[in-house]
Amino acid sequence: MNKTYNFYCDESTHIENDHFPYMILSFVSTAYHQLKIHNEKIRGIKRKHYLKGELKWSKISKSQYECYKEIVEYFFATDLKFRAIIIDKSKLKHGEFDQTHGDFYDKMYFQLLNKRLTPTDTFNIYIDIKDTYSYLKARNLKKYLERDYMNVRTLQVIKSYESELMQLTDVLMGAINYKLRGLNKVTAKNKIIELIEKNCNKSITLPTPPYEQKFNLFFIDLK
Repeated sequence: MNKTYNFYCDESTHIENDHFPYMILSFVSTAYHQLKIHNEKIRGIKRKHYLKGELKWSKISKSQYECYKEIVEYFFATDLKFRAIIIDKSKLKHGEFDQTHGDFYDKMYFQLLNKRLTPTDTFNIYIDIKDTYSYLKARNLKKYLERDYMNVRTLQVIKSYESELMQLTDVLMGAINYKLRGLNKVTAKNKIIELIEKNCNKSITLPTPPYEQKFNLFFIDLK
């Protein structure tokens, strides 16, 4: 039976020369029929804790910890899924492959998605708008995907405030980037990372097996 899934994609420190060591692309996915339930539940948690505005990793503080804790616990208690690919930018060799960083970005987004795009289902893919080039990036990605997948019904950019699941992607991805960079000054963030790792039963700085569905991490080996 054909099912429809929504993917909410975000990226972190993805610019080539931004002086950050890792490029991370990620998404949270849900079955389409569960989307309304998840959005309403997350909004309810935010209201309960008087959190206004967007969920963002950069905003986590002591006063907001309980809200983020409950939302992370909700993620692990549901059918929501997360996947991220991590690239060590010190190993980029665009010249050797006759490619621009933009070309590489498109290829990595394809790597992020293609393992989760099954031929028997339909997909709506939403990408967080970052700048004026986001529309071009989305169009390029759609061309890449259409070479192998004709079942991507929607691929478009949206603003993160429009989607609770896009905001959740930012939080989970932010936790990975924070720990990979060896940062530990914000106690509330450290505790969120500990909660994620407790549920994953391993460090979020390590790859997961390919078959891992709930919280899948793939570290790209650039040879």
